[in-house]
Amino acid sequence: MLIRTLRRAVSYADEDQLFVGFQEVFQRLLDELLKKEPRRNVISIYGMGGLGKTTLARNLYNSPSLITTFHTRAWICVSQQYSTPDLLRSIIKSIDGCSEEMLKMLKEMTERDLETHLRNLLKERKYLVVVDDVWHREAWESLKRALPDNKNGSRVILTTQKEDVAERVDGKGFSHKLRFLSKEESWDLLCKKLHPENKMAGADLFSPSMESLAKEMVEKCRGLPLAIVVLGGLLSYRKGVDGWQKVKTHLWQHMKNDSVEITHILSLSYNDLSFELKQCFLYIGIFQEDHVISAEKLMHLWLAEGFIPRIGEEHMEDIAENFLHELISRNLIQVMETFFDKILTCKIHDLLRDLAIQKSMEVNLYDIYDPIVNSVTPFRLRHAIHAQIQRYLSLDFSKLKVRSILFFDKEIQLLDHSKMSMIFCTMFPHLYVLDLVNIHFIGDELPDAIGNLVHLKFLGLRNTNLFKLPPSIGKLRCLQTLEASIVDNDSCKLPPQVSQLTNLRHLVVRYEDPLQVDRLTNLQTLKYICCDQWKDTDASSLVNLQELGMEKIRKSFSLKSIGSLKSLTTLFLVCQYGETFPPFTPLSSCENLQRLWLSGGIEELADLEKLPKSITVLVLERAVLKEDPMPILGEFPNLKHLELSWAYKGKDITCKGNSFGQLETLTLGNLENLVSWRLHTTAMSVIKSLSIFWCPNLKKIPERMEHIAVIDDNQSQREYYHRFPN
Repeated sequence: MLIRTLRRAVSYADEDQLFVGFQEVFQRLLDELLKKEPRRNVISIYGMGGLGKTTLARNLYNSPSLITTFHTRAWICVSQQYSTPDLLRSIIKSIDGCSEEMLKMLKEMTERDLETHLRNLLKERKYLVVVDDVWHREAWESLKRALPDNKNGSRVILTTQKEDVAERVDGKGFSHKLRFLSKEESWDLLCKKLHPENKMAGADLFSPSMESLAKEMVEKCRGLPLAIVVLGGLLSYRKGVDGWQKVKTHLWQHMKNDSVEITHILSLSYNDLSFELKQCFLYIGIFQEDHVISAEKLMHLWLAEGFIPRIGEEHMEDIAENFLHELISRNLIQVMETFFDKILTCKIHDLLRDLAIQKSMEVNLYDIYDPIVNSVTPFRLRHAIHAQIQRYLSLDFSKLKVRSILFFDKEIQLLDHSKMSMIFCTMFPHLYVLDLVNIHFIGDELPDAIGNLVHLKFLGLRNTNLFKLPPSIGKLRCLQTLEASIVDNDSCKLPPQVSQLTNLRHLVVRYEDPLQVDRLTNLQTLKYICCDQWKDTDASSLVNLQELGMEKIRKSFSLKSIGSLKSLTTLFLVCQYGETFPPFTPLSSCENLQRLWLSGGIEELADLEKLPKSITVLVLERAVLKEDPMPILGEFPNLKHLELSWAYKGKDITCKGNSFGQLETLTLGNLENLVSWRLHTTAMSVIKSLSIFWCPNLKKIPERMEHIAVIDDNQSQREYYHRFPN
């Protein structure tokens, strides 16, 4: 099973805001956090929505100096609707893991039990906890008892919109009010939004007339970063003076006190979207406030909901990905985490989420169930349930043709078979989308009545306890996505009838019983199959398969059938623990392969030469090579991102002249014997990022790498966890 790090990528807005107006504040707060002060201090960051409080806190949280100083870190979002037990559980899970036993134990604990448990966890540790988006002082008061002052330099970062909360959380703490950007900083930020490829602002980037219009508009944003980046995203999709003049005309209609209110800039940016993009944007409001959203899941939901149009011969998944990138480039969505060039998770700002919910209610796109009102609007056929699932299920749905149900309760909910069978049989026969995240079934088995939901296109079973799916699932002939990554990465028993789901496009589930996947000719994603289940597969029929994850590979296994996957772009191969890979020669036929992750032993260095030269991302983990791999890897013409982790046992690496011509990021990790690194002056000519961790004997790096290197000898396996990027 893979061990990997999530590489966090700040959103375009995050990155630029940090370097426009935040440099001095960032350093000041960093110094405060690193002070040689043993008392546990609370650093508060406050200011109105859109100033960048969370952006600043996140960049502090992820700064290398804090990662090396605080070996125990946790981040929780409080928001307006919060539950103290849920917050305590979130901190405990981030520190102590999420095994099924742990989750059950936490579920049964009272608030006082949780408080005591967390105090005991932290009492010997130097910790950093971020408490984001606090609205009420009571929320902090209920948490601080569980965060002990061990007199060892522990720290808390708290963000809030309310000054009275910030000033009163800690009598001796440090609070900082974020200021608005100056006129010059505002202009600099807008230029970076309009021209992300050119970080230098300048009048030569557009005509004098357009510059004049832009300066007028950005000045009316009154230095609010969120308003500026959304305006920049809007203007970047409007061409010429006329397009920009129309934006200005619309904004000037909503002037108040010589400035434009943020709500009008956000609304104007929303109104500029196509009908399909509007639906995709509004749908994001269905997720909880501050929820970190899986990009893959979001796009699969868009597809199931019918938001993605057919355009010629183009794959609808590619269109969905283009939609996601456009919403990001318009600064309506923030990128949270990436796996090199692939977006893993994203998020929406609270103010934009408010807009999405408001607009969605106007068009009856969905209903977010309110347990206090305890009713749903008749014309809204998509339901999101954020809490009190049992209360929601007690409603009368006999007159509604509910189309989508998404459960978002953060804590595990136990439901019995009779209740779920009633749902599948009688209450919701018209469902297209059913997301049962965090639902645990008494009996560990999905009810047979699931087969009644014949219209279902998306079935989400992430973090459930469903170790077995019934044969009736074969009746779901419309199903496009089946996500069944159950708790603790255990395997799920899939019935043979799954091979009847010929419209299935994305199968994300660990399973070990034989399955005729070669009948699923529409499959684009298959994760995570064991090699024993693949050996009899006729892969030539999987003409649409683009992403494959395979585990428990042994040296005796052949990769020949993988070589026939001509559409494959992403491949994860993981050896049985202690095993080595079979020859890579068949992979050379995968002419479109771009991302390759290999976790396992590689006996012959020359075998790397057999890998396809189309690769742009390569991760070698636990390869334990005896010879330096750099001379071979440096010849890959398209390689942009390379990571070596436990990959080489030698003392020296050499990068010869003109090698690694396209390489942008390099990560060297857990190379315990590495002593020297020779880098030719013409090698790695476009390198932008270098990360080195746990290479304790590497005392010196090439001089021209020093300004981009992040070195952390204290980083340990706690920063990694077992799973594929998904």
